[in-house]
Amino acid sequence: METNSLVESIQPKLWIGGHAVDAENAATFEVNNPATGKPITSVADASAADAKKAIDAAAAAQKSWAKTPARERGEYLRAAFEKITERADDVATLMTLEMGKALAESKAEVKYGAEFFRWFAEEAVRIEGRYTPAPAGNGRILVSKMPVGPVLAITPWNFPLAMGTRKIGPALAAGCTIIVKPASETPLTMLFLAQLFAEIGLPEGVLSVLTTSKSSAVSAPILEDPRLRKLTFTGSTEVGKKLIEQSAGGLLRTSMELGGNAPFVVFDDADVDAAVDGAMLAKMRNGGEACTAANRFHVANSVREEFTAKLVERMKEMKLGPGIDPDTTLGPLINADQLDTVKELVDDAVQCGAKIALGGEAAGGDGYFYPATVLTNVPANARILTEEVFGPVAPIVGFDTEDEGIAAANATEFGLASYIYTRGLDRALRVADAIESGMVGVNRGVISDAAAPFGGVKASGFGREGGTEGIDEYLETKYIALT
Repeated sequence: METNSLVESIQPKLWIGGHAVDAENAATFEVNNPATGKPITSVADASAADAKKAIDAAAAAQKSWAKTPARERGEYLRAAFEKITERADDVATLMTLEMGKALAESKAEVKYGAEFFRWFAEEAVRIEGRYTPAPAGNGRILVSKMPVGPVLAITPWNFPLAMGTRKIGPALAAGCTIIVKPASETPLTMLFLAQLFAEIGLPEGVLSVLTTSKSSAVSAPILEDPRLRKLTFTGSTEVGKKLIEQSAGGLLRTSMELGGNAPFVVFDDADVDAAVDGAMLAKMRNGGEACTAANRFHVANSVREEFTAKLVERMKEMKLGPGIDPDTTLGPLINADQLDTVKELVDDAVQCGAKIALGGEAAGGDGYFYPATVLTNVPANARILTEEVFGPVAPIVGFDTEDEGIAAANATEFGLASYIYTRGLDRALRVADAIESGMVGVNRGVISDAAAPFGGVKASGFGREGGTEGIDEYLETKYIALT
């Protein structure tokens, strides 16, 4: 579909109770194209009153949706998977327009994001309990799983489809209704997804989408409503902490996928060429705007020079430009604030003594472009080693011993993802056990998989998305005592 026609095909309204509706007072806000900095369109700007309507719809639909047979719930997800796959090019184009990522990256996200629906369509029928004799011999123990109830999902801008599907999928599979509040930068993809669900006949009220430029004002009344039973959030640790405080009043079930500061550790026995291949994936996927992106590279001094030279050559091949251009491999950053953050962290590193091996200067002109950048000799006091850069910048630091490499990897409050490269199986298992993160990639630069539990430890949050563990976040355990 042509770009203009695609945008025009999306009803720029709120999605509540199975219908597209205007926001209170018909308020709207603009959605911008990061490649130009100019508006693409305007969408409905929800208020607290609209939030009340959404939780009303979710609560009204909860009982009937929970009673819907698991097989039937799974079939809705399977149909949604097929719809997204059928419209893959349109979904990818839409994501590139509102988020900026290269079209090839968007197409990869469509495949990845849709897979959560296929996976949880299958998990819906595998919700299990147990039935056992009581040890004392005086009865039977029956344990069953039940949906937690209405869910509020708050999603970020960096993966406009996948961050929604990996929450919607398990929620619907478990029998929960859900309200999704997408990031104000990227609301179009989620509105498009809501329309696709309407096309397959998802019952009214099971899924609502609230687009808004006033996130706190809209989420607060939902979090305060006693009918809400779960909050799931992907975003910064700072915002996550505030949401946990807000959710405490209702004793909500919460799952938090928060900030990251992923180390990429290359040991002296690593296959350097394979490590560079993995580094390109771990660093440059989504232009570096990913919570799992390698944020700092700890490379054994014996191979550091070789690794650096080869990484620089590979990074030089990245073509910076508008994501909609098929030849582009590195699109713009999401907005001016993110561009300023990347520039600030690079400038700070250089002022602390780091050397620029590649890039290091914003492109200028329209849009929010920053080139692939490699920094060497980065000192320990550089902020870029402790703060999430969320951009195409690779700072490289050397180390000598295995213990030093592990210590460097763990020198952060975060613990989402880590990457290690080594030829030794014993070392791989030893280091993976020692690294403090929820996920470890061993000789792999991409670790995300719908069939695996995604989540972190420490300041990176708690709870898991994906895998057989993902649906448990949306289920309560009930014990029934039988004579």
